[in-house]
Amino acid sequence: MRHFDPETDRIVSVTLDPSTIISINPDEVHEWRIAIYDLLEENKFSPARVKSTGPYALHVSIVGNYIVLDVRNPETFQPIAAHYLSLTPFRRLIRDYFRIRDSYYEAIKSASSFQIEAVDMGRRGMHDEAAELLRTRLDNKLEMDLNTARRLFTLICAVQPYASRIDERFSELPTALFVCSMNSVRSPIAAALARKLFPGRLIARSAGVESGKVDGFVHEVMEEIGIDMSIHTPHTMDELVANHFDLVVTLSEDAPEAVQRRGLEMGAIEHWPVDDPTTVEGNREAVLSAYRTLRDTLQKQVRERLAPLVAGGSQSN
Repeated sequence: MRHFDPETDRIVSVTLDPSTIISINPDEVHEWRIAIYDLLEENKFSPARVKSTGPYALHVSIVGNYIVLDVRNPETFQPIAAHYLSLTPFRRLIRDYFRIRDSYYEAIKSASSFQIEAVDMGRRGMHDEAAELLRTRLDNKLEMDLNTARRLFTLICAVQPYASRIDERFSELPTALFVCSMNSVRSPIAAALARKLFPGRLIARSAGVESGKVDGFVHEVMEEIGIDMSIHTPHTMDELVANHFDLVVTLSEDAPEAVQRRGLEMGAIEHWPVDDPTTVEGNREAVLSAYRTLRDTLQKQVRERLAPLVAGGSQSN
């Protein structure tokens, strides 16, 4: 059995792809958060066959019938290893997970302790079977102990019912890409607002010239309007799946040249000169005010500019 180093062989951050795992229901989002919290609280995890030292960040997305487990450096978000896990072998176990979960919730309301224990035993048995299957399917790819596999399976169950099931390579929905320097503040805010304003009516992506770090102020001001940005992982343009976008919006001075170098196919490209709140000096409230101003400015621009795109109008001004 592999020896896991408790300092390095572990996941310290879990994020979800907001373009492929979609829900605005607070109860569903709460279930994701609980599953992520449980996984982070205790895990033993390491990618196999790569020369890397942890700890690790795990970014989860859903592409078609696959869960994508994308392992990254938690500081720079540089990719380390990514594996596509087919959901097909897990279908029965996922159905059993929800059936037993619902039975357990019902049992604790009115059933006897014997009945609750029986349901709980079934739940543990199902989790053990799923964890063993998960480790088998990821053998020689991602290494983890049984308890980590249990918690990862719970997270998979929590997110997969809310997959968009849209493969952006073949979708006919309008597409928009927002680009800034590090994909930490301006571009992810704009893309998140686009998804909130036009749910299920377009594909909105964001990327950076370089990969930056997660920004806590972004989480705070977006939470104020009901958008969970804790699921965001910074990406570069090199990681984009699609190469064509109906509209590309650049939000930093270095972005237009980087977009041209990338050779994207674009229906239209625009530059929105918005202020970078990370340059604001002052106390906490002054900084938060700058982030809120950016959020509200982008919300107005995104709503006005993307409405005709979503309605099927022209991509040009």
